[in-house]
Formats: sequence, structure tokens, C-alpha cells
Amino acid sequence: MNSLPTMAETVGGVSATASPIANSSGSVTNQAIQVLQGPYITNTYGGGIQCQGPTMNVTPFLTGSGNFKRPFEHTYMDPVYDMSDLDEDGVLDNPGEILYYVPTRTGQQEVYNLSAGVSATWSKPLDKELQQLCKDAAEIQMAAIEQNTANKRLDFEIARLKNCGELMKAGIIFVPGTKYAKVCEDVMLVNPPGVVAEHTHVLSQQPTISLPSMEEVPSSDDKHLHEQDHEKDEQGSSPRWFEFWKSPSSSKDEKLSKSSQLKVLQIGQMSLQ
Repeated sequence: MNSLPTMAETVGGVSATASPIANSSGSVTNQAIQVLQGPYITNTYGGGIQCQGPTMNVTPFLTGSGNFKRPFEHTYMDPVYDMSDLDEDGVLDNPGEILYYVPTRTGQQEVYNLSAGVSATWSKPLDKELQQLCKDAAEIQMAAIEQNTANKRLDFEIARLKNCGELMKAGIIFVPGTKYAKVCEDVMLVNPPGVVAEHTHVLSQQPTISLPSMEEVPSSDDKHLHEQDHEKDEQGSSPRWFEFWKSPSSSKDEKLSKSSQLKVLQIGQMSLQ
């Protein structure tokens, strides 16, 4: 007669059957920042001149992630069933009956991730001589552009001066105080060299000077006769020549005309000079 060992299935009416459970969960998040090296910064100055200079790229970044589950439960109530078999017949006395509940942690978590940073790159050309030549060419090009602009400005001002002057000669002007009156407000008309402006003179009447005519001027012989007559006059002779020099008179024109007076005045002035 052989006997087999008997293994206890219950301990104090509670099932002691091993029932291992293993739960495993996890997540992996990979984040990366990619920095792309771009070309040099190129400055264009016109005329086909382009210069490249040192380049510095600064890229700030901010990244975030979150891992969560809804509804969120920290624990759950795990039921404990009645596993008693008092008559040891291999059949549970109260199958399915729940004795009590045991709170069990779920292991549920919410994971949030926030990352911030700065990415920077710096690039510089190595050939300094070529860079300097390009800068010199750019300065010359900018000077040429400024000179061209100044020439166009001068052409505009000369055209404005010419047109405004011609309109002012024609008696055409903008109404003062209007919007476009300022276009010609600094233009002024003057007389060109060698041109005398219109003007007037006030002539005052000169005093009349009576001069004896050429017929009345005595000659040297007459002067000699006059001296003899003067001596005779002292002796009581005729005063004819004395009266002539005392009050000369004209037999035909006692008063000269205005034109004759002007001519006589001119002759007198010439003789005085």
C-alpha cells in the first residue's frame, strides 16, 4: 500500500494558491534640435557688387511634452473572494462571495516635460583681402549713386528755375498761399548784364543866360574905336558905343527860343571848360 503526500491548498480557510501577476508599462520620448548651417549673409549694393560677411545665427527653442491618461485613478478596490471549503470536499462553500475589498494602487502617472535652450552658430570668411576689396568697391558704388542723385537734383532745380522765370516773364504765377505757390516762391527776376531797366528822370529848368551873337561881339578894331569913343564921351561926344556895351540888344530876336537857349547854354559850358 502506497501513500501519496497531501499538499495543503488552504491556510485557515483562505486559498494559498500562488497566482503571480506582473504588469509592466513604459514610454520613451526622443526629442532633438536640428541646426542647419545656412549661407553667408549677402549684401547687394547695385552694379553687380555683392559682399558676404560674417554670419551668426542664434536660435532659441522651447519644447514640451505631456503624457497622461483619463480618467485618472490613484487606486482601485480589489475584491477578496470567499475561498473556504470547510468540509474539504474540494468544492468552495460560498463560491463568488466577496469578503471585502482591498485598495490597490494603479501606478497611473501624468508626465509632463518642458525643455528650453539656445542654439548658436558663427561663420566667418577666411580671405580678408577679398572682403576688403569688396568693401572698397561698395563704397565707390555708393558714391556714384549719391553723385547721380545729386545730378538729377540739380537738373530738377535748373528746370524749375527756368520754367518759373519764363512764366513770370509772361505774367503767369501761382496764387500766393496755394498748394503749388511754393514751387516758384524762391525764384526772382533780375535784369541781365548790359540791360538798363525802365526808369524816369526829373529835369529841372535851367536859368536863361543871354549871350551876344557873333555879329554883336566887337572886334579888336571896334574895341579901339570904343576906347576912342569913350574918350570922346568923356569930352562930351556921342554915347552910342557906350550904350551898346551897357545894354546889348538884338535887332531881330530879343528873346531866344528854348532850343536856342539850350544850345547857347551848351556853348557856354564848353567855353568855360
